[in-house]
Amino acid sequence: MGILDLFRLDGKVALVTGAGRGIGAGCARAFAEAGANVVIGARTQAQIDAVAAEIRAAGGNALALPADVMREEQLEALVNAAIDTYGRLDIVVNNAGGFPPGPALQTSTADFVNAFRFNVGTAFALSRIAAPRMVATAGSGAIINISSVAGNFPAPGFAAYGTAKGALSLLTQELAQEFAPKIRVNAIAVGSTRTESLLTVLQNPEIERRMIELTPLNRLGEVEDVAACALYLA
Repeated sequence: MGILDLFRLDGKVALVTGAGRGIGAGCARAFAEAGANVVIGARTQAQIDAVAAEIRAAGGNALALPADVMREEQLEALVNAAIDTYGRLDIVVNNAGGFPPGPALQTSTADFVNAFRFNVGTAFALSRIAAPRMVATAGSGAIINISSVAGNFPAPGFAAYGTAKGALSLLTQELAQEFAPKIRVNAIAVGSTRTESLLTVLQNPEIERRMIELTPLNRLGEVEDVAACALYLA
């Protein structure tokens, strides 16, 4: 066996949330290229259809299902569809998340709680649903949470998002303890990465310059950087 064979996912099934664009789509494409059957979930049908079509055109298998991760019954439906279609579930990527930055005093309690639920609660819900099904169908599995450096490095304007991602990183460690040894749980603390959601911020050259200055590689991250890391963890 060659070293690259260790990165093959032939016959495995991966479920990725928020996979209509950006990091989620990049992970879905990477897993499919490595041989996995991919279930792509997101709210916008046109986006997930486009990603699925791209994967199929490259010779892979993809199932696109619209899903709102804030609705637990739709998370159940994603897991059920993966197993009904492909017979097993090996990998889950909790990618859906986000929250716009803003001053703490202008963030309502309701918004703060919703940010926490969107970034942490949904990852917990899908992990709790998927873990026993992974073991039952595949015998083992991997859960990958897309977290953020905002959860490790406090900054003005990130009281909601940073707190939520910090909690997601801790949740990852908690679940890793509980789900071991059959299921591995890891997180990627993503830094400034060039995605559609960051484009509005990057319209300000000064902000982009500052982001690059704070990045040791002296460049913004690319979606493929994160997807490659996710593939390794999978």
